[in-house]
Formats: sequence, structure tokens, C-alpha cells
Amino acid sequence: MDKKFGGAAWISTTEAKAWQSMKCAAPKGRETHLEVTDTGHQTWRGFGGCFNELGWIALSKTSADRKKRILDELFDARTGCGFTFCRVPIGASDYAAEWYSHNETDGDYAMKHFSIARDRLHLLPYIKEGLKRQPAMKFFASPWSPPTWMKFPKTFNYGKLIRTKENLQAYALYFSKFVQAYRKEGVVINQIHVQNEPVADQKFASCLWTGSEMRDFVRDYLGPRFRKDKLDCEIWIGTLNTDDYTNYVHIPLSDAKARQYICGIGLQWTGKGAAQRTNEAWPEVPMMQTENECGDGRNTWDYAQYVFGLMQHYINNGVVGYMYWNMILEPTGRSTWGWTQNSMITVDPADGKVTMNPEFWVMKHFAHFVKPGAVRLGLVGRWQPFSVAFENTDGSRALVMNNPLDSAQNIMITHPEGGFSANLPPRSFNTFVM
Repeated sequence: MDKKFGGAAWISTTEAKAWQSMKCAAPKGRETHLEVTDTGHQTWRGFGGCFNELGWIALSKTSADRKKRILDELFDARTGCGFTFCRVPIGASDYAAEWYSHNETDGDYAMKHFSIARDRLHLLPYIKEGLKRQPAMKFFASPWSPPTWMKFPKTFNYGKLIRTKENLQAYALYFSKFVQAYRKEGVVINQIHVQNEPVADQKFASCLWTGSEMRDFVRDYLGPRFRKDKLDCEIWIGTLNTDDYTNYVHIPLSDAKARQYICGIGLQWTGKGAAQRTNEAWPEVPMMQTENECGDGRNTWDYAQYVFGLMQHYINNGVVGYMYWNMILEPTGRSTWGWTQNSMITVDPADGKVTMNPEFWVMKHFAHFVKPGAVRLGLVGRWQPFSVAFENTDGSRALVMNNPLDSAQNIMITHPEGGFSANLPPRSFNTFVM
């Protein structure tokens, strides 16, 4: 069916050239390759990344002008990604400079020695720079490990929480103290996720949990603690790195007493395999993607193509937020325990040089154009597997597309107000604003 010309502003990024303004053409031919419909799905909450210590340390190794440019590119909505929903570790993440918790005083069940003093060195300055540029930014937080004296073995990496009543009560208080301490710093934590990667028993800070243990902790300790302390902070079952839907999603949500406290499900890595089932079974329960898969530190264009596929999978299966992992790292992105990972931006400490890596552009193609409150729109056609569309609260529609092929692709796109043609460059990321 012929459509009138309803053009769009078009930004395209290739490996050779980023963020190019392009021109659409009038519809050509009668075949539609992608139709943007008026069918509405989930309401979007935000894109973001994780504030990690090694990110702030890397950022400190460049000039003041470059530092400002990096922060603007991440958080300024006018010219940059404009991130609106970010992650904060509770204690050491695997990209902390050293392992730590907020209370390493053995047996301090009353949390008298709880302190976030360590976070004032690297995390809080980093977060507050983000807030300067995005004052309405929201945050979720999760621990990688409880205090070591609560675990067996008594170490940050490996092991499990010792599940005595006094330990569980103290750990719930630990979460409450964290939320309250950050609020005093002007950082409002909107969500707590019980445990980072609860099925990971690893050489970096970690702690094993079953879904039943998370259910019981939320139902009997964390939920009542937050209610008693009158905390306006949601509790989520996350961040789940497993596709075991039955034990880690269905069991916690099926318990009526636990369900009154559970506000959502956080998924990452292998958790992507549980997204579709969770969305179909519990459409009223929000899901978030909580950590972008991290690559190997080489920051290749091929991996950026893979990340686009991850984003398309999660978003089209109903998540309401998407989190990148390390926003900033030094070259190779090596952690203190030896893993090399990708980042959106690299800062070379040798000369302060700043590199915007391929995944920066993937995130910007989404985050710069899709705002909180946007509604995901339905798509029909053979290019649907490479596309995501939203309608923002101002009525604008943003269509984000990937051409993963080695040749240019001339495609016809239709939407309720008309249609247009676009010749997508090879292996490119593209955003159309209608």
C-alpha cells in the first residue's frame, strides 16, 4: 500500500564515522520492510550504567576539560546519552579498587559501625557529577557480598550468607542503613536488588542465594524492615544471572506474603533466557536488564553489534530499563582481579586520551532519543528482529535500527502518519525520529 511521505530525522553511526545526520527519501515501491504500529507495550523507565570505583579512578587520569566532556556525554540530555537510571554497588563490586563492605566489625548485629565513608572517595563524587547533569536521575543498588563475618567461608569471594535469625535481621538493617545514608548524601536509592548474580560462586566478591532464600529474606526480614523504617525504596528480586525461571522468578512471586514487598525482577547475562517467560506469566511485574554483558576489553565493532542484539531482545521482551556495566575504564579494562572488559569510554592514563568505544554509540542511539515515560511500540516486518521503537511523552516516535549486514540495505518504513525510505549503511546503527 502506498503511503504519503512522512519523513524522519535520521542519525547513523558506522565503524568509520559516528553520529552522521542523514536524509530519508520518499517511499519507493509497494513493499514495506518494517511497519511501526500504534500498539503500545511497556512504559520505559530509563537507560544507564553502573558507577564503579575503577571508572572514577580512570576518569581522574585525564584533563579537567576531557573529564567534563566525558561526563557530559554520559549524563547531559541535550548533547549526550542523558542517562536517567543508573546502578550503584553496595560495598565492593568486581570493579572496585579493593574488596570492602560497609561494616566489617564482627558480630555488630546492631550495625553501630555501619559506614559509607569509603564511598566518599570514589563512588559518591562520581554519582554527584552525574546528578549535576541529570538531577532527576534514579538509582538501584545491589551488593556483591555481605560483610564477611556474615558468610561462610569468611571472605568476600565465594561462599554463602550464614542464615541465622540474627544474621538475617542484621543484614536487612544493613540494607536500610545504606538507603538512609545515601539519602543523607543527596542520592535517593529507588530500588534495592537483593544480590548481584546469586548463582555466581566466583573469585571476585559474590554470594550464593537460592530463589527460595531470596523469597524468605524479603518476606520475613527485608520487607518488614523497610516498612518499619518507612523507606520509600522498592525491593526487587535481582540481579538474576540465571534462566531458571521456576526457582528464581516463579517461586518468589508466587508467595503472597513475599509478593507484597516485591516490586520487580532484575535480569542479566544468562537471565536473558527468563525474560520472555517472566513477561508472559507476570505482565504486571516490571523487569529490568541490570548489567550489559561485558566483552573482553577489545571494544570491537562486532561486539557492539552483539550488544545491540541484547538490547533488542530485552526491550522487545518487556524490560523497562537497560543498564550498561562499566561506563569508563582504562585501556583493556582490566579489573583488580585480572578480567579484561569493555567500556563505553576509555581513558588512557599515559596521555589522558579519550576514546568513545563502539558500545558508547549503541547506547547513545537509544538513550539520547528514548526518554522515561516513553511507550514501546509494536513492529511488523522482516526488519523487526533488528529494530526497537518507542513513542515519547511529547508524541515523537524514535525507531532504532541495526543493519548487521556487510552491504547497504534500502528499506521502506511505514508508520501511522506516513512512510519513508532509507538506505542503511553496512553494519550501522541508526535512529529515526518521526
